[in-house]
Amino acid sequence: MTPDDPLLKILACPLDKGPLLLLVQQEAPRSAEALYNPRLHRRYPIVDGIPQLLPSSGEQVTDEEHEELLRRTAS
Repeated sequence: MTPDDPLLKILACPLDKGPLLLLVQQEAPRSAEALYNPRLHRRYPIVDGIPQLLPSSGEQVTDEEHEELLRRTAS
């Protein structure tokens, strides 16, 4: 998934129905992708190109992680 993927415009958080940010982590042995809801501090994994958008699939992030994720998406 890329930041300009049209699918990103229609995907929404299953909890608050708001938009999600795409996160791509290049530091891992292979790149990891996730969708992030900055309003609820929840991260949803993308597994084999498929967003896992069940409420139970979301992971709560700490305040420190939240700040780091926002810095990463801003750059």
